Amino acid sequence: MIRTFIAVELPEKFLPEIESIGSQIKIPGVKLVEPGLVHITMKFLGDIHEDKIESIASALSQIKCKPFEASIKGIGVFPKLAYVKVIWLGGIGDFENLHSEVESVLSGFKFKQEDDFTPHATIARVKQPVNRTELMEKIKNIGDPDLGKFWVSSIYLKKSTLTPRGPIYETLKEIKLSD
Repeated sequence: MIRTFIAVELPEKFLPEIESIGSQIKIPGVKLVEPGLVHITMKFLGDIHEDKIESIASALSQIKCKPFEASIKGIGVFPKLAYVKVIWLGGIGDFENLHSEVESVLSGFKFKQEDDFTPHATIARVKQPVNRTELMEKIKNIGDPDLGKFWVSSIYLKKSTLTPRGPIYETLKEIKLSD
């Protein structure tokens, strides 16, 4: 079994800004995501049998979504400010359409459907109780970050290996978008 997800990768030019934002919210209890690993998850598949990779990739190649311009803008949290578990940057673009295409072509695989999709790139996770007031203040001070625009022309089927030092991601398949 391998742990998998489908992602849109962010361009390298965003890394310094992601790192800078991360350094502004780094307090005890907040675990930053390695800037190079920050991505927009289109769908978390969870543990799948390795022999399913080809059929999943084949299904994903049926997606009808042409490449689109997107941007990374804004900062938010899940589930809510009063109880932060995840800190993220917002994804703006045709992500909702891409997500519904992913859900549609994978419907035969019986993965759990995700109804409340919010395009976002997780930059930090709250791992233990933190000084909530301090964290909210730091998030507020960042304001409304705008990392800029980028072109989404592929999605990636990724393998995630969890290690004590953090996850290791490996691209299993790149699927080019086309209409």
